[in-house]
Amino acid sequence: MAATKPSRLPGRHRRAHEDQATYGEVIAIGEFRAVWLAQGMSLLGDQLAQVALAVLVYNRTGSPLATAAVYALTYLPPIVGGPLLAGLADRYPRRRVMLLCDVARAMLVALMAVPGMPFPVLCVLVFCVVLLGAPFSAARAALLPEVLEGDRYVTGSALQNMTNQAVQMLGFAAGGALIAGLGPYRALALDAATFLASALTLVAGVRRRVAPVAAGSDTSSVWAMMRAGGRLVFGDRRLRTLVLFAWLCGFYVLPEGLAVPYAAGLDDGGLVPVPVATGLLMAAMPTGTVLGAFVFGRYVTPTRRLRVMGWMAMLTCAPLIVCAMRPPLHVVLILWVLSGIGGAYQLAANAAFVQCVPPERRGQAFGLVQSGLLAVQGVGILVGGALAQELGPEPVVALAGAAGLSVAAVLAMVWTESRTEIVTKVHA
Repeated sequence: MAATKPSRLPGRHRRAHEDQATYGEVIAIGEFRAVWLAQGMSLLGDQLAQVALAVLVYNRTGSPLATAAVYALTYLPPIVGGPLLAGLADRYPRRRVMLLCDVARAMLVALMAVPGMPFPVLCVLVFCVVLLGAPFSAARAALLPEVLEGDRYVTGSALQNMTNQAVQMLGFAAGGALIAGLGPYRALALDAATFLASALTLVAGVRRRVAPVAAGSDTSSVWAMMRAGGRLVFGDRRLRTLVLFAWLCGFYVLPEGLAVPYAAGLDDGGLVPVPVATGLLMAAMPTGTVLGAFVFGRYVTPTRRLRVMGWMAMLTCAPLIVCAMRPPLHVVLILWVLSGIGGAYQLAANAAFVQCVPPERRGQAFGLVQSGLLAVQGVGILVGGALAQELGPEPVVALAGAAGLSVAAVLAMVWTESRTEIVTKVHA
C-alpha cells in the first residue's frame, strides 16, 4: 500500500486505514467502471447463451444426455485450464490478455451461431470458449487490486459480487423469454456481441500497464509458472488457510444442486408448485449473498471483517443442519438466506489473499484458487446427489451443513493464529 503523508498524526493514520470506502466512491473510479461494466455485459451474455445452447442442442438431438453433456462442458475447462492458463495474466499485460480473450470468444461464439453447425464442432467451440474464460478471469481478478487500493478493493469486490448474482438471476429468468422471441441462433449472436462490447469497454476505460512478471521469475513455460504458483499458494500457511476458506463453499453450495428434489419432497400440501418452490430455493442463497455482501462490505470495518471471518464461515453451514427437521418451505428459505449472508466472509478472505500474494503472482494464484473452487463445487454437488438418491435431500443438506461447520470451526481456530500478521500488514 502507498505510504501516508508525513503530516498525518499516528492516531489519524490508523483511522484513515479504518475508514471504509463507499460504493459511490468506488463507482467514481473510471477504470473500475470499465471492468465492472465489461464483466456484467459478458456475464449476462453467457447466461443467455447457456439457455440458448440447452434449447439448441435439445431441439437438434432430442437427447437429455446430449443436452446435459454440453452443459457439463461449461464446468470442465476452467478446472483443467485454470492452473495452466491463468499464469498468462502474470506473463503478459493483463489488459491485453483480457482483450485477446474477449475477441477470441466473440469469434468462437459467432461460429456457434451459424445454423447447421455440426454437433461435435459445437462441443469443441463451447469447450474453447469456456477455456478462454480462465485467463480472462485471472487477469481481471489480478488487475482489480491495481485499480482499487485499500478498502476500495473490498467494496468493489462486494459490488461485483452483488452484480454477478443479480445478473445471473436476471439472465436465467429472462433467458427463456428472449430465446422464445429471438431463437437460439440469434441469442448466441447476441452473446458474441457482448464479448465485443466488453473488449471495446476495456479499450476505452482501462489504461495500459506493463507485464507484471518480476525479475528472476521462471516464465519458461506454463508448467513452470503453474508449479511456482502451487508452491506459493500451498507453501504458505496463511494462504493455505485462506484457500481452504474459499473452498469451504463445496459444503454450502450443495443445497442449490438439490433444489429440485428438495422442492418435490416438501410437505406443504401442494400449495406451492414444485417449479415455483425450486426457483425460490435456488434464489435464496444468492439473495442472502447479495444482502451479506452489501452489509459486510459497507458497514463492517476492515479489521473487524478479518476478526469475524471465521464466525461468518460457520454461519454459512450452521443453518443447513436445521433442514434435518424437515421444516416447511418458508423456514427453509430463511435458513438458506442466512447461509448466503454468511457467505459474505469470502470478501474478507479474498482481500486478505490479495494482501499476502505478490502483485506479479496474482494471476496464477487466483487461477489456481478458482479452479479448485469449481472442482469442490462440482464434486460436492455430485456426491450430494448420489447420497440424496439413497437418503433423501433433507438429511444430505443437513449432513453437508454439519460437515462444513466442523471444517469451518477448525479453519477459524487456525485463522486466529494468522490473523494478527495480516492485520499488521493491512495497516502497514
